[in-house]
Amino acid sequence: MATDSNAYPMSLTIDYPDRKLNRLTTFFRPLVAIPIIIILTLLIGFTITQEDGGFNFNYAAGIVVLPTVLMLLFRRKYPRWWFDWNVALTRFNTRVCAYLMLLRDEYPSTDEEQAVHLDIPYPVAKEELNRWLPLVKWIMALPHYIVLFFLYIGAWIAVIIAWFAILFTGRYPQSLFHFVVGVLRWSLRVTVYAFLLTTDRYPPFSLNR
Repeated sequence: MATDSNAYPMSLTIDYPDRKLNRLTTFFRPLVAIPIIIILTLLIGFTITQEDGGFNFNYAAGIVVLPTVLMLLFRRKYPRWWFDWNVALTRFNTRVCAYLMLLRDEYPSTDEEQAVHLDIPYPVAKEELNRWLPLVKWIMALPHYIVLFFLYIGAWIAVIIAWFAILFTGRYPQSLFHFVVGVLRWSLRVTVYAFLLTTDRYPPFSLNR
């Protein structure tokens, strides 16, 4: 299959549910999603420590970031199993996000792709990645963080509107659906660039594919 050489090395598409969505699970979505959110939280990293007579809840990112930075810096190598773990966790997280944002009503699978299609090509580190850029990518992505802050506010407003629309009509308005998917796509491009470190290509300021 021919590929577009100008396409960003990360793609996300979510199949539009061109059917009646489940009103009951939509109404109770935050409650129904609790079990899968607990599983995702445990995978991301969740610890409880006791200190000064109380309990502290600590979180640690499940994506392998700092070890990858060091490997790229000193060895110019991206271990394949680290990449596979990062991609698998990112895909699972995206399926859960799609479920919470009402984009699909199938319960998120821990391993199957379902209707959420996320592709991240494995990089040839020595040929495609600059060994020094991982040290500054998270800073270079600052403009995106600012824009995404406002985009996510808009996305959650769209989700609330879609929630009412699904309850009354059973359908997710297509314009809102594509906007929310676009925000997820934009966010994932930034994640791929600044944290998964699989590309040195700066993410475009775009909701489109």
